[in-house]
Amino acid sequence: MNASVEQRSPGEQHRVRTLWLAGILHGFTHVYQVALLPLYLKIQQDFKLPTVEQATLLLTTFMAAYFLPSYLMGHLADRMSRKNLLGWGLFINAAGFIALGLSPSYPVALASVVVAGIGGSFFHPAATAMIARLFPLSTGKALGLFGMGASIGFFLGPLYSGWRAETSGWRAPMLELGIAGVAASIAFAWLADRDQPNTAEHHLAQRIFPSATLWLIFFAACLAFSLRDFTGSSMGTLGSLFLQKAYGLDTRQTGFLLSGIFIASLISNPLFGRLSDKGRKRWTTFVLCIAAAIVIIFPHLPRRLLFPALLVYGFFFMSSYPIVEAALMEAVPDAVRGRVFGIFITVGGLIGNVSHWLVGKWVQTMGPDAAQVSSFYRFYALLGVFILGSLLGLPCLHLIRKREGLEHAALPTANPLASRSV
Repeated sequence: MNASVEQRSPGEQHRVRTLWLAGILHGFTHVYQVALLPLYLKIQQDFKLPTVEQATLLLTTFMAAYFLPSYLMGHLADRMSRKNLLGWGLFINAAGFIALGLSPSYPVALASVVVAGIGGSFFHPAATAMIARLFPLSTGKALGLFGMGASIGFFLGPLYSGWRAETSGWRAPMLELGIAGVAASIAFAWLADRDQPNTAEHHLAQRIFPSATLWLIFFAACLAFSLRDFTGSSMGTLGSLFLQKAYGLDTRQTGFLLSGIFIASLISNPLFGRLSDKGRKRWTTFVLCIAAAIVIIFPHLPRRLLFPALLVYGFFFMSSYPIVEAALMEAVPDAVRGRVFGIFITVGGLIGNVSHWLVGKWVQTMGPDAAQVSSFYRFYALLGVFILGSLLGLPCLHLIRKREGLEHAALPTANPLASRSV
């Protein structure tokens, strides 16, 4: 940061405080998305499920409930206090995980992850639109800093749940993470500043896109980036089953290795987010091409290189999220950003997170061959190709920004210092 808190105006202090508080909520949101990854086999044993795909279906169900309401949440984010949406969303999300930890049966567990997913759906449309509005001239940098919360959450989720499950069973980390989330939602409601949308702008934007052509381009971008999301989700679930079946690792070891995907993004998110403010397409292409190469070679590596490979993959792959989100936010006016982002993550999220169930089903069909490392070569190669295919979304976002007339426009800000307050 460039100035101490004492040197900032109240408006600047509000922006910075909001950014860091939202980052903490970001961490909890993503803890819940990955906490189940090392636990599939233990959940299968506890509920006496006949196949592992039923255990992986819990995460697919959770993420479906997370993404399906995203457009509605985006609509609310364009009309209501984004602070209230964020606080209540985390509370419901965390309560769902407490219920999951207490579930007496598999159907109750499924119902619990639905509740948790609905709570999680409040977060991204409201938070991303809020950050983009607060930092219009340094959106990539701000979203990169904001993404540090996700990095910590992604890192701690499988690490903590895998470690606790090995000593206390899979339910203990669900309960503990849920209780921590409830406490964080209460703290956020107390500490975060009140906010209201600019209602004058909403009257000027009756439609999200003014033409059918822009809608088609936008959906093409959504579909393209859903390929990236499919790979990102698959790397967690496939990695969990790959490490436990082909290498015989336990949940603690698996959780530790999977955490490597996310910890390095604590550095890369703000780094590439800031660099991307001078070239979104260039930096997105760079980080995703390297990530694709790592995915393709991953199952061919010796065991001692698996953790370093996951670190490198996560360093580049995860940094694509703040870059692409900044490009998307800059492509449309603030008045529709919540809805646009809601649709974007609904399409990408639903397609991407079907992977958890599909991966479980695919590994189940392997039978005894799942113990062979070579059995996984083909799937990892396909995931690498999907990452490369997602780059087709970049020209789509550029066309939207150009047709919306925002290519050279500086978005308005309430304070000219906003771009320098992070």
